[in-house]
Amino acid sequence: MAAVVEKPAKRWTYEEYYRLEDDQRYEIIDGNLLMAPAPDIWHQNWSRDLSWLIVGHMKQHKLGTVFIAPVDVVLDKHNTVQPDIVFIATPNLSIIQRRAIFGVPDLVVELVSPSSVRRDRYDKKSLYARFGVKEYWIGDPANRSLEVLTLKNGEYELYCSVENTGKLTSLVLTGLELDLSELK
Repeated sequence: MAAVVEKPAKRWTYEEYYRLEDDQRYEIIDGNLLMAPAPDIWHQNWSRDLSWLIVGHMKQHKLGTVFIAPVDVVLDKHNTVQPDIVFIATPNLSIIQRRAIFGVPDLVVELVSPSSVRRDRYDKKSLYARFGVKEYWIGDPANRSLEVLTLKNGEYELYCSVENTGKLTSLVLTGLELDLSELK
């Protein structure tokens, strides 16, 4: 279960998090330092397969670049996340630096696990909308479902949703038609 780490009560920044001397996975949401446990095998399989499909499409159409967790996405000094998959369109590649992505990606994918449902479906959804992430995908490997949410007037709207089998499309990844049955 994701939990607030017991550290001094303060608003954490990316620089403070970056200097931590342990190997744990953390995110910072609204200044709160949160630990994230390692994902389970289903999560890992979906992340791998989904990223391969996205990367293949992205390379074929020269749309931008993709990163797979763990990679820090620094939205501002009090909000650093590690999405499962991050897509950055070619015009926005300047936000990529050696240590992290400093800015707003075009598309973020989060795969929920029992310990991350609230964080992914509510906290991060609100956070990504607030910062202007154009498209947010929420995948659920245990229930074999994937939702594509698009940002409209500062809020996410369901663009498409599939369960078990079926194809989804994306406004950000132009021309993508992804068959959910391809995810193992």
